[in-house]
Amino acid sequence: MERKKVTIAELQAKKDAGQKITMMTAYDYPSAQLVDQAGIDTILVGDSLGMVVLGYDSTVPVTMDEMIHHCKAVRRGTEHAFIIGDMPFLSYQVSLEKAVENAGRFIKEAGCDSVKLEGGSDMAPVVEAVVRAGIPVCAHIGLTPQTATMLSGFKVQGKDAESARAMVQSAKDLEVAGAFMVVMECIPDLLAARITREIRIPTIGIGAGLECDGQVLVYHDLVGLFERFTPKFVKQYTNLAPTIRDALIQYREEVEQGTFPGPEHSFAMKAEEAEKLVDS
Repeated sequence: MERKKVTIAELQAKKDAGQKITMMTAYDYPSAQLVDQAGIDTILVGDSLGMVVLGYDSTVPVTMDEMIHHCKAVRRGTEHAFIIGDMPFLSYQVSLEKAVENAGRFIKEAGCDSVKLEGGSDMAPVVEAVVRAGIPVCAHIGLTPQTATMLSGFKVQGKDAESARAMVQSAKDLEVAGAFMVVMECIPDLLAARITREIRIPTIGIGAGLECDGQVLVYHDLVGLFERFTPKFVKQYTNLAPTIRDALIQYREEVEQGTFPGPEHSFAMKAEEAEKLVDS
């Protein structure tokens, strides 16, 4: 059966049918191709690229132009997956007009299918404005990396009754505002399960337990390409960094020793032609 482009309606149908939704980050053409070929439902071009690709200490320095650049590459590498572009810090918090304008760039310039933005009930007016402009929005609650400093660092959120109630309300407010999906990061599994039951739209967990409607991980974490730290919620399915490093070391050694390139990697010239070259 030929695989078609994933749509919001199909993602909602998966939740309604109790089928799990898959999401993975990708930041460039080759990784997008691999994620798409693996049959993943949705690709998030996350502002996490600031840390795992650009080498920043956090996601805060990431700019709109950097996000658009990477989203374009992912779009070129994707045929089937639903693409979500992550709105970077201060691209949507300044004003509703700026939020709509920047969200529009993800659709018009980068070819994304939707955008994602962080925040709870306070961001509901922004979600509503962007959706009203015809741009689908994926919400993001719990640990929101762009404002991690205000949350006292990268810690589990919603652990007490008061903050848990606020998070449930945030999810409901964001759904009413028009969000088609909500990512829940680093919250207790029972809280994530309750939110998943109480809202109609799909929930995607990252460090939020098994009862979410789907899961997302960072590509570089999953394949072992980011060695600075590994969050508790990450399952590393392979560890490519040592393999790649060993290959690079072998290449350096063979070049230094004069064993690469060998005859099989070189283009030969007939002896008589070489002689003519010398004679000239």
